[in-house]
Amino acid sequence: MSKRLQVLLPDQEMSDIQRLAKRERLTVGEWVRRALREARKGRPAIGPEAKLKAVRRAAAYSFPTAEIGQMLDEIERGYHGYHGYQQEHRGGDRD
Repeated sequence: MSKRLQVLLPDQEMSDIQRLAKRERLTVGEWVRRALREARKGRPAIGPEAKLKAVRRAAAYSFPTAEIGQMLDEIERGYHGYHGYQQEHRGGDRD
């Protein structure tokens, strides 16, 4: 659903925006929509408080961890072990 936004601008600022929109062959409305989208890109959707709360909540858990090399080795062993199990139960080398 669309909502209407009314913004009051000084005459000179409105003239500048009209000129920019015309140069880009856009309506003023489309030019403003694009400018607002671009302005929002650099800003996070949630504030730092919410992010910190999520990090604190996650830090309360005790997840298994190891050095990255060990973790990758374990993942690789598990991956190969799973495929070996599949091959044994399918009766051959097929994947």
